Parts: sequence; structure tokens; C-alpha cells
Amino acid sequence: MTRRTRQTWVALTDVGRVRSHNEDAVLADPPLFAVADGLGGHEAGEIASQIAIETLRDHAPRKPDANALGRAVRAANREVIRAAQEGVGRSGMGTTITAAIVDGTDVVVAQVGDSRAYLMRGGALTRITEDHSMVADLIRSGQLTEAESRVHPNRSVITRALGTDPNMYADTFEVDAEPGDRILLCSDGLTGMLTDDAILGLLQRHRDPAIAARALIDAANEAGGVDNISVVIVDIEGPSARGKGFRSREMRLRGWIAAMGWLLVAALVACAIGAAAWFYARSRAFVVLEGDRAVVYQGVPGELAGISLSWRDISSEIDTSALTPAQQAAFNGDLLFDDLKSAREYVRSLPTTAAP
Repeated sequence: MTRRTRQTWVALTDVGRVRSHNEDAVLADPPLFAVADGLGGHEAGEIASQIAIETLRDHAPRKPDANALGRAVRAANREVIRAAQEGVGRSGMGTTITAAIVDGTDVVVAQVGDSRAYLMRGGALTRITEDHSMVADLIRSGQLTEAESRVHPNRSVITRALGTDPNMYADTFEVDAEPGDRILLCSDGLTGMLTDDAILGLLQRHRDPAIAARALIDAANEAGGVDNISVVIVDIEGPSARGKGFRSREMRLRGWIAAMGWLLVAALVACAIGAAAWFYARSRAFVVLEGDRAVVYQGVPGELAGISLSWRDISSEIDTSALTPAQQAAFNGDLLFDDLKSAREYVRSLPTTAAP
């Protein structure tokens, strides 16, 4: 609790039940709070998320200023890119970030990726942010429902992240909070396991933010815990300043331009017109289980406009009964790899009954 704003808060992160290490990072340095979910694997994700959090802390304003917070996020983006170029971590590493400045009832939020910010008021939980992901774009265009998105094969594909684009920008929001409101920041390790209704129920049931955060993490682990789980809760107890609700500081048009741009690049990949996008897909790989065969695909899962973004590479007949629990759990999600070599090495490490 701080005297100046009389707010209570907690920040927790958990490795989950499937991952071997935690690529998430959290920050609680009132009035600044943040969650970052690292991308890249092989320890690069945790490096990216930690660099982003540390840079954000060094550049963020000490009062609610959405534009200044957005600039701090862009500084974090530049630092993640610089680190990768200088050999810190790995080329292609990245991270999501969702940050908030909370000063009494004045709150600003900046976000990149699919880590979320929520406002709980009374019996309602409202998303402040909008995910930068393929399934979120499909939901907004009416091609997918929220329920369908939770089991979609491309649910982990994000369309904006720190470390991927020097010209990346953050969505920013201003929130006029009220005493008794609760701000929640979280990684997709929570929202991928629990519905918004389930999250709201736990936030309402536990008024102590530390107990509420632990209950959320425990529930996500009980639901499978397939990803790292990070939760930041900030309770608003200061005087009300300007009223209710929240509003976006970035024009919606910019978000739609980003979404349409991503879809256009995917279409150009299929037509061999967008060379840069084509090379991006060719540099990635994933593994799926087809019967008793582990199959390596070069590219990324799924289709866009009916055009596949993957190419079958090699397969291996494996002994599924000999798989470890962690390997079996991994095949329930998306086994994504940064390059084809890593995917091939993974398949060759599995127990086989015949040569590939």
C-alpha cells in the first residue's frame, strides 16, 4: 500500500505445469505495473521480457501520461531489437508487454501483444486492451467466435510484439477509475486457461489482492497450466477524479491498418509477391502428431484465405506409449520452433519404432 494513492497491489508469476522455465516477467514499482510474456524459446524469451521490463522501468513516467508510457514501450522495443543484434539472447526473440500507471483513480495503460489489462467494477469485468493476435483479428471481423478462438490451432500466433519491428507502436488507453475498482494485468497463460467469467468470479470472491492472484494462478494450473502464468492486481482506493469508463488513445483505424497489413502479407506470401513475408514463414517450423507419426512442417500452422503457410518436411513413426507426460502434454498444444533444424532435432529425439 502507498500513502499517496492508498492503493493495494500484488504481482505474481508462475512457471505453470508444462513449461520447464518461465519466460514471463512482472513489474510492480508503484505507480508503474507491467506484465511481459517472452517469445522465442531456448531461454531467449525470458531475456526479451526482462530487457523490456527493465527498459520500461527506466523510461516510464511517474505520473499517468499515456503518450509518455507509449514512448517508454517503444524504447523497450528498440532495446530488445538492439540486444538481439548484439548477440544477447537470440535473433528473432520478442515479448508482449502490458503496462499501467496507477495514481489514485487516474490510470493509463500501454499494450503490445496478447497480454491483457482488465477493469473490474462491481459485478462486471471489462477488457481495457484488445489482443494483437490472429484469432482476435478473426473475432473482430466476425469470422470466429470467442469460444471457437479458445481451441483454434493459431490461437498462439500474435500479430504485434516487441523485438519484431523497429516501427512498432503501442496501443494506449486512459481509464477513469473509481474507489473499489480493481485493475488486472495478466499474460495469456491465465486467459488461455480461464474464461473472463471465471476470472471475474475469483476476483470477486477474494478481496485481498494477494489471495486473489494466487487463486487465479492455482485455477489456471488446475485447468492445465500449459503456459507460464503472470498476474498483477491493483486495487483502487483513492478519490474519484473524472468519472467512469475508459477510452482508447489510439485511433481504431491504426489497429485495423495493422490487422489488414498482416493479412495482406500472408496473401502475398502465397502469391510469392511479398518476399519478406515468404522468408519469415520459411524460417519457422512446427511439429504435429498424425496418428503414430510425428510430422515436421516448415512454416506456420493454419491457412489464410485458403492458402497454406506450411510445407511438409519429414516424419517419424514414434512409440507414443513411450512419450513422457511432458511430451504428451506438448502435443496437445502448438509445438512451434524458431527454425527447421530445431524441429527436426526434436522429432529425432522422440522414441521411435521406425526410421524417418
